[in-house]
Amino acid sequence: MKDDTFHLDSVPGGHFIGGERVEGRAEIEVLRPSDGGVMGTLPDASGDLVDRAVRDAHRSWLASGWGTRAPRERARVLSRWADLIDADADALGRLEAIGSTRPIAEARAFDVPFTAECIRFFAECADKFGGDAVPTQRDSLGLVLPEPYGVVAAIAPWNFPLMMASWKCAPALAAGNAMVLKPSELTPYSVMRLAELAIEAGVPPGVFNIVQGRGASAGAALVRHPLIGKVSFTGSTRTGAAIMSDAARHGTKPVTLELGGKSPQVVFDDAGDVDAVAGRIVRGFTSNAGQACVSGTRLIVQRGIADPLIDAVIAKAGALRPGPTWREPACFPPIISETQARKIHAAVRQTIDDGASALCGADFFDCDGGGHYYRPTLLAGVTGESLAVREEIFGPVLTVQTFDDEDEALALADHATYGLAAGVHTLDIGRALRATRRIQAGTVWINRFGRTWDFIIPTGGFKGSGLGKDLGRQAFEANLRYKSVLIDF
Repeated sequence: MKDDTFHLDSVPGGHFIGGERVEGRAEIEVLRPSDGGVMGTLPDASGDLVDRAVRDAHRSWLASGWGTRAPRERARVLSRWADLIDADADALGRLEAIGSTRPIAEARAFDVPFTAECIRFFAECADKFGGDAVPTQRDSLGLVLPEPYGVVAAIAPWNFPLMMASWKCAPALAAGNAMVLKPSELTPYSVMRLAELAIEAGVPPGVFNIVQGRGASAGAALVRHPLIGKVSFTGSTRTGAAIMSDAARHGTKPVTLELGGKSPQVVFDDAGDVDAVAGRIVRGFTSNAGQACVSGTRLIVQRGIADPLIDAVIAKAGALRPGPTWREPACFPPIISETQARKIHAAVRQTIDDGASALCGADFFDCDGGGHYYRPTLLAGVTGESLAVREEIFGPVLTVQTFDDEDEALALADHATYGLAAGVHTLDIGRALRATRRIQAGTVWINRFGRTWDFIIPTGGFKGSGLGKDLGRQAFEANLRYKSVLIDF
């Protein structure tokens, strides 16, 4: 699969503090997921470097008056930032594609403009949400006033580097906070360009800083820092629990956590066109090669249409062809790393060893070039105790279970650990609404699977899938704390 059509003059390495790049000792080798080639190196921020970044953000936040600026002024700055991102779409898309699992056509057409629109949405929130004058006793006036926390920390994942950064940075900055972001050490570069464009747009130097490094070192130091007022994290449930514990022990600061998922796709026999439903199912578990926390990885299908639907899913999944992320038209992307690829395959093999059968896939594509491309996989004969049903695999793996009636379907949809998202496919509106009420998940999609450009709709999970919301007004308000004021006349 050798393909040398990609080209980057350089990658924006180092940390980003005070409006400029800060070099550090190269400790981490950053590999291109598509071919395993070395893209660059990365410093691992020490506790001292994290302290410098946070204190710089705090000083800049105070000196610039970012938190007390007129909301419309902050909105204008963020809107200029979004415009600059759109203007830089080609370069940003190329940087995102080469350094991550995002195909270049999707990065240019979706990831980059989605990032810009997310920033615009939260820019418009800046003067739309305020405090309240509340009824109090006679001869007094009660006020509830929103204020920014000060410095907000964000730890972003590797699967959608630009978009996930915008989810975190846009509401925090729009609400008047400063931000210190730690991207994944696997995909560190595109957000550096994002920060440079923020400064060019007028965000005060230091109000948006980036520290690079591993979660156990740079990430932990960031969460524990006493000047961090709030933490936002997207990643695994296990890491989210550790962050929540650290935040409680080091200052009792609030956290927003979007964590793992094991999302069901429930298909009733009145779902309509089988081919169309199969297309939604396939996109739900193969988008970004299944490397998305909301992936619809549990197919729960009514017995009467199970065979034709499964056949259609296998056909569509089997038509996907792998290729490097910089190749156009878009190809089925690689797994982010060899370590993750091996984890996916081990989970599939364990599930099969425990009695499941593979209807397709269950192995790697036969490719040259160094990347790891896993075939879309369907596993039948599973139970609630099967590893592939219990655990988030974070790869293109779909388990298949059948049901006879609505109660059985919704019982299967419920998961003991996760509750991030769910899809329900039916043309019966009553059934759809009953399912929406019963399914324990932060998002339920009806006759679709996946997010839209409607930033007003929040995302976030129940149970072990997280705490709080990204997107929507809920994300903006979560970046504010509220002060009560009582005035006697």
